[in-house]
Amino acid sequence: MTEEQLTHCKAQVAAIPNEKTIVPNMPCAIYLSECETLEGWAVKDKEKLAIGGISVERIAEIGIRATVLRTYQSDWIILRRTGKDAEKEWKAFAIGAYDLCDELKHAFRYAFRNEPELLGRVNEIAQGTGDPDMIQDLKTYSQLGLKHQNLLSPIGFDLSKLATADEMSDQGANLLAESNGSKLKGNETKVLRDKAYTHLKEVADQVRACGKYIFWKDKDRLVGYQSDYWKKKKTKSKPEETVEA
Repeated sequence: MTEEQLTHCKAQVAAIPNEKTIVPNMPCAIYLSECETLEGWAVKDKEKLAIGGISVERIAEIGIRATVLRTYQSDWIILRRTGKDAEKEWKAFAIGAYDLCDELKHAFRYAFRNEPELLGRVNEIAQGTGDPDMIQDLKTYSQLGLKHQNLLSPIGFDLSKLATADEMSDQGANLLAESNGSKLKGNETKVLRDKAYTHLKEVADQVRACGKYIFWKDKDRLVGYQSDYWKKKKTKSKPEETVEA
């Protein structure tokens, strides 16, 4: 296959509408292996498959589309693993971040107890919930505290925690974004992977269907157009497990 063929295939993948995109129902590594085996099998049967309407060029599409899917699958695996690491790091980070946020709120309410306007500001900051809100609260508390250090110092508050809150807000924002990146349903990398799978499945299904039609009485050749993965699934007769694709 040529670079031009791959570029053209990627353009076709990108053009697939989201509503027509199919999510893999089996591990992509296994699906790719089966498709590559299917191509080799079909090449040997090209004359007979041509009778059923599958040309040699159509068979070659399997290899081209499989190469593109393999590329996009690798991109998704890297992002998914990076996201999982970031998610673990975020969970560990969030414990300290929430503790600091609570400490600042507690200290500020005491320090500003005789300042209704400032106390109202603290209560306003404390109203929101959730991770993004907590990250913003750290930044807001830091800025508010820096402006009113004269009220915080007399109660023995460690002013260095204002700078810590500012730093943790920035760090937390980055960590949370990385953590959420691979979990988003519409993640661009995953969508592209799913579209590449959809594109490959189109031609693979056509070749399989033709092979089953042509060799319906030839068990030795028919086996090459059946999925080992699904045959094993049926043999086990167990509830279908969630697949990490």
